[in-house]
Parts: sequence; structure tokens; C-alpha cells
Amino acid sequence: MTTTTLGDLVTEDPRRSRVLEQLGLDYCCNGDRPLDEAAREAGLDPADVGARLDLPGEPPVMVAKDLALSALAHDIVDTHHAYLWEEMPRLTALVDKVVGVHGGRHPELARVQETYARVVTEIEPHLTREERVVFPAISRLEKTRAPVTVASGDLGELVQRLVDEHDVVGDLLAELRDLTGRFTPPPDGCNSYRAMLAGLEELEQDLHAHVHKENNILFPRVRALHDQVSAA
Repeated sequence: MTTTTLGDLVTEDPRRSRVLEQLGLDYCCNGDRPLDEAAREAGLDPADVGARLDLPGEPPVMVAKDLALSALAHDIVDTHHAYLWEEMPRLTALVDKVVGVHGGRHPELARVQETYARVVTEIEPHLTREERVVFPAISRLEKTRAPVTVASGDLGELVQRLVDEHDVVGDLLAELRDLTGRFTPPPDGCNSYRAMLAGLEELEQDLHAHVHKENNILFPRVRALHDQVSAA
């Protein structure tokens, strides 16, 4: 197990994502790293991490890896994009409210507000590009098994751009986690403060699952098919 990549470990058993989250090991943006390498970089014992990932019982069926490319893209839109489009405005209002009430006693909230706003600024055009350009191109590629022309660039280059944008958002999420002490409410935090932190943590977890499906399952398969039809 220790030589398997983090992304493949979660693809095999999605329950492992919770364990890796708790250990602070990035299985989405850096899911191509072997477990032993990632664990050592984090100061953890690879054998111990592997034992914690050896979960009892049968893993739930991982539908994502078995779906056709277009079906997986639809699943991502229906599950993760829909959640983000609904949640981001709600969370923006909640962050602004908490900063207005608690910002005087907690100056770090100004950076939370700024960093979260940057997350939204990065994500919104990213989702739109996937929905309007990249995912339709993936569907055409899968259907025709022929090179696909995309007005804004080569499909392989567009996929790499999305991966790079994932890295940016991943860094911002890590910054939010640090700024909030791992989303831990302060003693004087009101219900809105706690709701904000819970919302930010849920957003992080959903984005990790979202990016995992794209970086470690969808995009590698798209690249392989793109290269295959381009070489034919």
C-alpha cells in the first residue's frame, strides 16, 4: 500500500479521504504522490498511515472510476458544481456578517474574508469554463473518438490549465485552514461564527473530493484518449 499514490488509494476506497484529511495529507491536488513519500514529507510513519487506511469492511462502490467520461463530467457538475454555486453566495454573506460583528476582537478575520473572496474569484470562472467549454469538448471527444477543436485552445492544454487552477485554490484553502486554526471556533464565537467555520470546512472537504475526481480520475483518462486519437 505504501507505494500506491494517495489518489489511487482514495479511488479504491473513498472512506480513506477522511483519514487523509485528518492527517493533513493532500490526496487531490497532490494525489499523484506515493503514500510513503507523502507521509515522510509530513513527518509521519508510512507504515502507520497505511495501517490507518486499511479500513474494516467492504468499501462503498466507487462509481466515479467506472463512469464514462461524459457521465463523470455530468456527475461532477450535478454534485459539486451545483453545491458550489449555491453555497458560495451563502457563505460569502456569512463571512461578511461575522467579520462585521467580530472583526474588532479577531483581526485575523479580515484575512479570512480576503482569502475566501479570492477562493470565490478563482472558482467561479473555473466552473464556467468547465461547464461551457471543457466538459462539452470531453463529451465530443468520447463520442467521436476524433480530435476535438476548442476555440480557446488545445483540449490537453485546457485540462492542464484546470489542474493548475486547482493548485491555486488548494493553496488558498490551506491558508484558510491555518488562519482559522483548523476551523476551530474561539471561546467567544457566536453561532454565526461557528456556522461560518463549519461552512468553510465543508467547502474545503467538498472541493477536495471534487478535485480528486477531476485530477485523479477524469483528467488522466481524458489525456489518454486525447493522446490516442491525436496519434491515430
